[in-house]
Amino acid sequence: MHIVIAVVGLITAAYFLIMRARNAAEMTSELLDMADDVRAAARRFGFRRNKAVHPVDAIEDVNTAAATVATAYLELHGLPTEETKNALLRSLQTELHVSKPDAEELLILGRWLMNECHGSAPAISRAARQLYRLTGGDIGPLMEILKAASADPLTDQQREALDEIRRAFRIK
Repeated sequence: MHIVIAVVGLITAAYFLIMRARNAAEMTSELLDMADDVRAAARRFGFRRNKAVHPVDAIEDVNTAAATVATAYLELHGLPTEETKNALLRSLQTELHVSKPDAEELLILGRWLMNECHGSAPAISRAARQLYRLTGGDIGPLMEILKAASADPLTDQQREALDEIRRAFRIK
């Protein structure tokens, strides 16, 4: 009887280890797929990484800078709901005149750039300054995007972010 229990225990342990290894392999492939998504989005929008320059300062596309600001602004309100993500996606499509797949890729790239800034607040500051350089001060489309992504009521962090955007665009 004790031999049967030992064999069942060994089979159970082996099954457990095999399932853990399979789950680890699936997780690894998902992480690699996410990295491929970021690379594809960056390549599609012509983003080139310069080792001597911060990634946000290397943005040369207005849409990428606006998506980075919008993504970071949305994150200031906590984890975004599916509704707010969809509202942001529709707003990007409308205001930036891009297709849905392009808007989704802009959000992927914007999230990566936000993570490179180590948080939402630094990303807003840096990306807003870059957006100002690229647009020459046209804040209209960005404010429409942010209005669509805003949840009521605004948090203190979102109010501070709006102040930072006004400073970046030299609006008093």
